[in-house]
Amino acid sequence: MSRKKSRTVSSVASAVGSLSSLAPLRAIALAAAILAATSGPGRADPFRIQPAANTDQSRAGRFETVPVRQAPGAPRYGGGFIEFLLTGGGGGTGVVSPAQAAYAPMTPETDPSRAAVDPRFDRQIVPYEGAEKPGTIIIDTPERLLYLVEPGGKAMRYGIGVGRPGFTWAGVKYVSVKREWPDWRPPEEMLQRRPDLPHFMTGGPDNPLGARALYLGSSLYRIHGSNEPWTIGTQVSSGCIRMRNDDVIDLYGRVGVGTKVVVI
Repeated sequence: MSRKKSRTVSSVASAVGSLSSLAPLRAIALAAAILAATSGPGRADPFRIQPAANTDQSRAGRFETVPVRQAPGAPRYGGGFIEFLLTGGGGGTGVVSPAQAAYAPMTPETDPSRAAVDPRFDRQIVPYEGAEKPGTIIIDTPERLLYLVEPGGKAMRYGIGVGRPGFTWAGVKYVSVKREWPDWRPPEEMLQRRPDLPHFMTGGPDNPLGARALYLGSSLYRIHGSNEPWTIGTQVSSGCIRMRNDDVIDLYGRVGVGTKVVVI
């Protein structure tokens, strides 16, 4: 050990000894301050997390840190080195350390608003050269797209979620009923598959039918909104056609009862 370093360590030890009459917490804090003051300006702080070199900035949008959580009633020591000394880095206090939380990805379950949807499923005007008349709804199940034919060789296109494998269907239906913020009564067939589902749920933001519903003939199928917008573009339903709430509100205002719906 060099003489300079030896003198530094001796000075710190002497200072700590002189603080023995103080409260333990104050003694530790002052000792840490003395150690920092006697360290050379070129020395790295051993208790500070240094930024990693060549950080891949593309990860920033994919991963978010979650807040550090502390159990109710757990003691608070102000964080940093003092809390590390007194708690061992959070063990046994209900604290989740930043190291544990740093790479916890945000998911639809934790933050649905961050769920990415392919821009192809955004509402947009596209060319249309088919034979269906303006005002007809065309549902392209394989492509997960819904078209509302408009005059002038155009169509309004929306992204949709469709039936999962085994629950897709095709045919021609007509809109029989329109409802805003519809109640939900799962059909008996669905309750048999999912006995955990409620038998009735009133309309509202948490309702799986979303903001609007277009009932298709006398069938159990509907075009409806969704409280799970990240499922647009996927095969997820029991045969219904789901849309983002803002999209189904837009479609609802453009069509009426009796509208022809072609499902392919």
